[in-house]
Amino acid sequence: MKSLLLTFAFAATALAADPPTPPVLPIGSPVPDFSLPGIDGKTHKLADFSTAKALCLIFTCNHCPDAIAAAGRMQEIHEDYQKKGVAVVAINSSNPAGLRPDELGYGAFGDSFEEMTPFAKDYGWTLPYLYDGETQALSMACGAQSTPHVFVFGADRKLAYTGRMDDAARKSGPVEKSYLRDALDAVLAGKPVATPTTRSFGCSTKWAWKKDQVAADQKAWEAKPVTVGKLDVETAKKLRANAAGNIRLINFWSTTCGPCVAEFPELIDTYRRFQNRSFDMVTISLDPVSDEAKVLKFLEKQHAALSKRTEPAVAKEGRAANNYLFAGENPDLLAEAIDAEWTGAQPHTVLLSPKGEILWRHNGQIEVVELRRQIVKALEGLP
Repeated sequence: MKSLLLTFAFAATALAADPPTPPVLPIGSPVPDFSLPGIDGKTHKLADFSTAKALCLIFTCNHCPDAIAAAGRMQEIHEDYQKKGVAVVAINSSNPAGLRPDELGYGAFGDSFEEMTPFAKDYGWTLPYLYDGETQALSMACGAQSTPHVFVFGADRKLAYTGRMDDAARKSGPVEKSYLRDALDAVLAGKPVATPTTRSFGCSTKWAWKKDQVAADQKAWEAKPVTVGKLDVETAKKLRANAAGNIRLINFWSTTCGPCVAEFPELIDTYRRFQNRSFDMVTISLDPVSDEAKVLKFLEKQHAALSKRTEPAVAKEGRAANNYLFAGENPDLLAEAIDAEWTGAQPHTVLLSPKGEILWRHNGQIEVVELRRQIVKALEGLP
């Protein structure tokens, strides 16, 4: 009851100002009660796990690189200890409203409840995956500091261990030292955990009260200037050569193309997600040059601005814009300069390596999750 009162106190404080991060639940504390929706369509309650010899709650999310790297190990621990009578439960502690776009640049998914199912599918999860992002009541009651943050409760449902899973950080695959496995083994053997607390290194929990920071970031982005430059064939060849050395996304579009207009907000969102990494984006309009004002107006409405992190790449290539209007007379030369396999149908999107190689191409309206998967894959391949 005391933990729930603390939860409500933090929630009330959030209405007035940014509250302090809730403290970590002390060792020996009882597990807070909960009733949370899962990706299996069921509501999961604490009582549902009453027969488990130990209960392991892992507060995690879809976006954090530490959590993503640990996803496979979470499933392995679930498989290894389920047959020993342990219930391993993953809980999304993140509120999507507390996430800036540039915090989403390490995976294909955000932290909404709807995105939890495809995330779990990508990592082969069979362990329960519950959503606490709406109220964050359980996350606050436990004091989930970051993702992932582990809480192990014994058969008496008293906290026996809290902290990180292991020392792998953002590395995937097997680890030499697993604090979580050590803790579970000790609890199952009826022994005290040798190291009952560790620090839970990872992305900070995205509390709902961070929405004000997100709103400020959005306002700052919308205040950025938007420009459109004239593109000739020689500059197009430079874009393909990609001397800046980033992963580069190039999108061909026009204001009269329905699928182009429909996908554009997702392109801008994708650019903003990956802006802090070795990534840049170029848009090329195939509208008539006489419609330059119309093109610029559309780009301004979409807030197709240039991130400060991309400015060095633009300067390195002697360019001044990230949005272009093709000003040449022969669009065949544009296609040959960037993607000779492009038929001319719009929209058309290509993803370039730092050496200018085409890693992925797509003709037609993009499926944004697949696009993000391709970008993540390309970025992971960088030295």
